Amino acid sequence: MTTAITATEAKALAAVDETMIRELLLEYLAIPSVTGTADESRMQHVLARRLELLGLDVDLWSMDLPALRATPGFPGTEAPREEAWGLVGITDADRDGPTMILQGHVDVVPPGDRGNWAQDPFTPTVVGDVVYGRGACDMKAGVVANLAALAAIKASGVTPPGPVAAHLVVGEEDGGLGAFGTLQRGHTGDACVITEPTGGTLMTANAGALTFRVEVTGKATHASTKDAGVSAIDAYSPIAVALAELESHRNNAPDPLLSEYATPYALSVGTLRAGDWASSVPDLLVAEGRLGVRLGEDPAAARAEFETCVADACARDPWLRDHPAVVTWPGGAFASGRLAAGHPLRDIVAGAFADATRRPRPRERGAPYGSDLRLYAAAGIPTLQFGPGDVAVAHSPRECVKLSDVAEVARTLVLTVLRGGSVA
Repeated sequence: MTTAITATEAKALAAVDETMIRELLLEYLAIPSVTGTADESRMQHVLARRLELLGLDVDLWSMDLPALRATPGFPGTEAPREEAWGLVGITDADRDGPTMILQGHVDVVPPGDRGNWAQDPFTPTVVGDVVYGRGACDMKAGVVANLAALAAIKASGVTPPGPVAAHLVVGEEDGGLGAFGTLQRGHTGDACVITEPTGGTLMTANAGALTFRVEVTGKATHASTKDAGVSAIDAYSPIAVALAELESHRNNAPDPLLSEYATPYALSVGTLRAGDWASSVPDLLVAEGRLGVRLGEDPAAARAEFETCVADACARDPWLRDHPAVVTWPGGAFASGRLAAGHPLRDIVAGAFADATRRPRPRERGAPYGSDLRLYAAAGIPTLQFGPGDVAVAHSPRECVKLSDVAEVARTLVLTVLRGGSVA
């Protein structure tokens, strides 16, 4: 169902500049802002200038990393870094009315083997309506949609019901450092839309994810006398079996918002390292991976269940019983998060999309991966995700986004902001 667009709304929608969308997206994709690198910081300074051109009050600051790491609830990191920059721009900060946050992360994952790309990953390529490049959908298209919506509102002269804040953050890909630091600095609001790629759906919940490390010891000896030793690789086998069973157990009866996924709470081993010489029996194996956190589950409970699973597997094995594996939790920690049932933000965004596009309202679902949503929700800010692109091509050499999708999201955001008076 659609509703009539007012003359004021139509004026703002007409000001969405598709040429600017294309130009900004190509400019930003050419900046290789991989998490933790100097170009991630450079990206923040480039965006700060853009926010200033839009007339926003801009807060660009160097984050105190040691202090943040010592703050309770720090989400952890995986990429090495020497600095992190926060960036917030806000319109009419002194005005009354609810503050609407438009949030996006500027960091991207590394491109991987460049031979798998049809073009240089940081030289964006346009084919018709589609732009290819690292970060195209995850999530520089979303950042550009936020900027385009702010620019359209400014150009139209329309006054939103309250302040609008752009939160542009670093470090989302490895834990959420940027969002955490932004919230710790005191930047808050009454509702938040994160323009992560949602494939035309409305994502109102995210599962979580925890990075684990399992260290399994063996007994080294020469490979020709392997019976005198114990291979750490062989010793790991019963743990691998137990973890597969744990994954199956944890995915019984998932939340309805995640029921469309075959494995909404995936337990995946991403790296295995063992041995240092081909002719030696390895005395150490290190497995690192990711444990999915159920919606509403305390991450501490997820860790405890994982640790119990590994301990039980060790207790049943003759070698591991006396040489138990060691579990630790390095890297990022994503709790789950969700928008409260019945919150008006859901209907505002869904209605804005339907009215801006004259298409049906987007269906609601959850996401099986962690995101900054959980940090805003934990801070008491109602948050959902709606953005251009499909996560199915994110982090891949096929990463792309449709320019028309970016424009549609920008128009949806324009109406969302103008109708956001009821979010408080």
